[in-house]
Amino acid sequence: MPHEIDPDKLPEVKVDGNATWLQAALTAAQRRGLWEHPGTSVFAVVEFTSKSFTGHADGEDKDPVVKVRITVAEAAQDNEQARLVAEVMRAMMRRRRMNGTLDELGPGGRDVESAVAEALAHHPSEAELDEHNARRRRGSRVEQHG
Repeated sequence: MPHEIDPDKLPEVKVDGNATWLQAALTAAQRRGLWEHPGTSVFAVVEFTSKSFTGHADGEDKDPVVKVRITVAEAAQDNEQARLVAEVMRAMMRRRRMNGTLDELGPGGRDVESAVAEALAHHPSEAELDEHNARRRRGSRVEQHG
């Protein structure tokens, strides 16, 4: 298990080649589009989990490296979702700019909390998903007994 590293050394982050979650988040049209139109972009929200470390043993002369894997991913499925994800990204970039960790400032004028609230306002909540699933289960029972 890695231990604390020198505060002046930042680990290099590498992405693991396993893209199962990302692949599952993309529609068939998005996957074809990425292949057929090089340079195409898809906006996605991903969660990374650290999976392996190198250069962390005492006396190790290698630079520290952490490998991360995408463990959850959701891709924007239409232009409106892409716009919202892009706005959230710009808001997060503005925060980094204000913190002095980003040299470029994206366009727009809202903070990340407002952008996230707006993005989520048009998407189902966990309660709405639970209600949808309950209706589907009730519908299945009605069809089986009908």
